[in-house]
Amino acid sequence: MPTHSRAVPAHILLVEDDPGDELMAREAFEDDALDSQLHVARDGEQALDFLYQRGDFTNAPRPDFILLDLNLPRVDGRQVLREIKNDATVASIPVVVLTTSAAVEDLVACYDAHTNAYITKPAGYEEFIDVVRQINQFWLDTVRLPSDAAQ
Repeated sequence: MPTHSRAVPAHILLVEDDPGDELMAREAFEDDALDSQLHVARDGEQALDFLYQRGDFTNAPRPDFILLDLNLPRVDGRQVLREIKNDATVASIPVVVLTTSAAVEDLVACYDAHTNAYITKPAGYEEFIDVVRQINQFWLDTVRLPSDAAQ
């Protein structure tokens, strides 16, 4: 049962370089009844450009939360996380790390860098879809986001 309703669709930034994982995430968000718009950055540099509205992303909306893969081309997801959480203008945006890495050092480093959640991607299709749906449900229907304060 929803704990609050949103006045406008939520904007989610998915930072993912794997086309298969992107497709599964899109399917999970499209199947969900929650009102959201998924934006995709395919590497860390695009993610930062989206956040700071640079280059092709000059009209990008501020994301309500970010799903961040760690192993990205150009700018690594770990660096993206550090940059987000060290910049007061975007630090309040929740970041959920969604990665194949089950390494303890990645888990610890991400929480040290103030990630809001760390999830290891399930290998199976149905499990992956279910995890993304649960993330969507939690962040859009259960918790109040910083962007909710402006509504």
